[in-house]
Amino acid sequence: MATLTKNPTPAPARRGVFRPRALVRASGGPRYAVALAVDALGTGLLRPFLLLYGVTVLRLSASATGIAMTVGVVTGLACMPAVGRWLDRGARSTVVAASMLVRVLGVALLLATPAGHVWLFATAALFLGIGNQAWPAAHAALVATVAQGRERDAALAGGRALRNAGLGVGALLATACLAGGTTALRALAAVTGLAYLAAAALARSVHLRADPAAAPAEDGADGPVDGPADGPVDGPAPRMRALLAANVIYVFCLNVPEIALPLILVTQLHASPVWSAAIFVANTVLVVTLQVPVTVLLSRFSRRTVLALAGVVLAVSYLGFLAATALEHGWGAPAVATVSVVCTLGEIVYAGSATALVTTLAPAHVLGRALARFQLSTGFGLAVSPAVITALASRGPAALWGGLAAATLLSAGAVATAEKDA
Repeated sequence: MATLTKNPTPAPARRGVFRPRALVRASGGPRYAVALAVDALGTGLLRPFLLLYGVTVLRLSASATGIAMTVGVVTGLACMPAVGRWLDRGARSTVVAASMLVRVLGVALLLATPAGHVWLFATAALFLGIGNQAWPAAHAALVATVAQGRERDAALAGGRALRNAGLGVGALLATACLAGGTTALRALAAVTGLAYLAAAALARSVHLRADPAAAPAEDGADGPVDGPADGPVDGPAPRMRALLAANVIYVFCLNVPEIALPLILVTQLHASPVWSAAIFVANTVLVVTLQVPVTVLLSRFSRRTVLALAGVVLAVSYLGFLAATALEHGWGAPAVATVSVVCTLGEIVYAGSATALVTTLAPAHVLGRALARFQLSTGFGLAVSPAVITALASRGPAALWGGLAAATLLSAGAVATAEKDA
């Protein structure tokens, strides 16, 4: 039985040093790491095929299924303020476990939904959406409780790498099951529910809470993060507003490999869909293998500087995509695939610094609400980016890639200069 822990303060790791055991400890311990892996595997089994489940198993129209899934995601975001307040009362492993258990309920409803019942499917998608939106903030708050400084940054990066690995393996297993038809898809959903249940039990067994009022301040390269105990508790510091706004644009990079590049490759360059699949696989492999090393390597610089650098790298990659689409069709697809590596590196730098910067800037007594607001900005960016990307793509490559590059550079500038406005 794990003991109750309040604001543990492990010895800080040396910058630029990567120790696997310390990383596991800073990530919440071995049981929590297993919980993350099981949860990611379950999400990988279901998330890419939820639309297919609604259309194939429940015989719903594609439009009705898509609308139900979108409503689930948006409603899940609306629950984030409550999640933030729960975290700020000290809950840690309980919130993580709850984000997994609510998805168990979603899967159970999914299995109980008879064919043609769109509202039950929408309710299942709602619970899945709540769990998916609540998990990132809850996980980041838990890691911020057991680790500090650059060790915490590496732990957050390690969690992302592990989650991407689990998502990739789950998606591959789900793809292999598709040949089994309706029966296999139902079995897939059942296995997903069991995976979430096991992950919730493991996460809850950590029994981790925090006492935000007793947390020490952390002075680092990005400035002091804790204000006075009687300071404002209704939200993040003003200097975080630029970060939250910039994050909406930064997060577009996560949908570039899944939406923008397949759209460009197939409709404009008339390339084989194999190119899109290869780019997606390469993106996953690079994130899994490089997320922690790159985060540790850049730990010698301030998190704000690294986040601004991520925007520059992403903007350069967008301009690279613009140049690649101007090549003859025979060279366009290989050029796009090559530039996608640069875009993935920008994504890795962004993911390794953004959440870490939030946990550094937010006072301990409002850490949960700050992370919830950050997740709101992330979820909003992910929700609107498909519509924005497709709208810009319809106006040509210059509008798409030039627009993304300009917006990302402006966001990078806002991140770099936000401290002056604090």
